[in-house]
Amino acid sequence: MKFKFEGLMIWQRAMEMGEVVYDMVGRFPEKEKFNLSSQLMRSADSVALNIAEGSIDQSNLEFKRFMGYAIRSLAEVVTCLHKAFRRSYLTKERFEVAYQEAFELMNMMTAFKRKIK
Repeated sequence: MKFKFEGLMIWQRAMEMGEVVYDMVGRFPEKEKFNLSSQLMRSADSVALNIAEGSIDQSNLEFKRFMGYAIRSLAEVVTCLHKAFRRSYLTKERFEVAYQEAFELMNMMTAFKRKIK
C-alpha cells in the first residue's frame, strides 16, 4: 500500500460499505434513480472519500475535521437506509445487516477521531 489511508481499517470498511450500497440501490425502483438511490450512493462513497482526503498531507486538526465530514456522511447513509426500509425497498433482514455494519463503522470512526491529537 502506498497511501496512508489504504492501511486504515475504517477506510477499508467504508470502501466495502460503498460497494454494498451500490449493489443495494440497483434493486430500488427506477423512480428513485435520481432521488434516494443517488443520495444513498453519494453519501456512502463520501465516507471513504473524506477519510482519504483528510489523511493526506493534512494537519491533525484538518484530519479531525474531515473525519467529522465522514461521520456525518455515515449518518446520512443510515437515514437513507431508514427511508428505503420505510418505502419497502429493503427487506428487514437486509436493512438490519446494513444498519449493523454502519453502526460498527460509526463506532470505529468516532473512536479513531478521538485518538487524533
